[in-house]
Amino acid sequence: MLLVIAFVISIGLIAFIAIGYKSITGLTGSIPPEDRTFLDPLPKSLRMVWPLVNFVVYHFGDRFSAKLIEKTELQLRLTSLTFLMNARQFLALSIIVSILAALISVLLMLALGMFSFLVLVGMATLGYFYPRIWTRNVRRRRVAQILKHLPIYLDFLTLGVEAGLNINGALQKAVEKGPEGPLRWEFEHVLRDLKSGLNRSESLRRFDDRLRIKEVTNFVGAIVQAERMGSGLAKSLRFQSEQRRSERFQRAEKQAMEAPVKLVFPLLFFIFPITFIVLGFPIVMKFVQEGLL
Repeated sequence: MLLVIAFVISIGLIAFIAIGYKSITGLTGSIPPEDRTFLDPLPKSLRMVWPLVNFVVYHFGDRFSAKLIEKTELQLRLTSLTFLMNARQFLALSIIVSILAALISVLLMLALGMFSFLVLVGMATLGYFYPRIWTRNVRRRRVAQILKHLPIYLDFLTLGVEAGLNINGALQKAVEKGPEGPLRWEFEHVLRDLKSGLNRSESLRRFDDRLRIKEVTNFVGAIVQAERMGSGLAKSLRFQSEQRRSERFQRAEKQAMEAPVKLVFPLLFFIFPITFIVLGFPIVMKFVQEGLL
């Protein structure tokens, strides 16, 4: 009987999703198509809901708070998602995920024969903030990759300057030889700014403003100060490279020291109980056979 009820609920849920998708397609048909020629392709997880995102932006995007839009734009810029979506689309996506989470929670509670308003509000709140949690994770991974590649690019810049190139030529060589990743894309952005007519200091400051990482700020400040004071640029770059490499080694040591602490939970709740069961089972069975238990 329970299998029949679950099957009926599953069919009803699939029909509900199909009807909803058909209705959304009809509503979004009158919205002007989005030109994504110079934007990043949408991931598969967003393609299904993206027409609904554009629908919300088209009809309700002007009602979003200007302060909230500015804060969201900064968050998207720091996570390099500005070429995927704008601030209004991100806010619309948060609203849609919140509604979908609330609908799914209602269907699950009805299937289980229960209803809780607190669970509904909690799931809706979690759905609204989930895209922001996701962007924070993206930002964390991006910063980690930038800090990993920064000493390598500083070595390339130091070798280029010591070989007689100016900082522009050293940047070009570093981009050509350096590893793939967000730091390479940012240096390419710096080169494009230089070719567009910006001076070197302004291009580097824009580079620092896009990333907002302490190590990058120190690197940019060292170059700007060396050019302003007329000191040796190669010496400053060599010092920055050695310092970044030392910091990377210290971060690796810190992670190695944190590993035993992070292993305490799985040891106590997963490994030790299984070990005690394996060791204690023969002893308990021996006591049972001898009538001691």
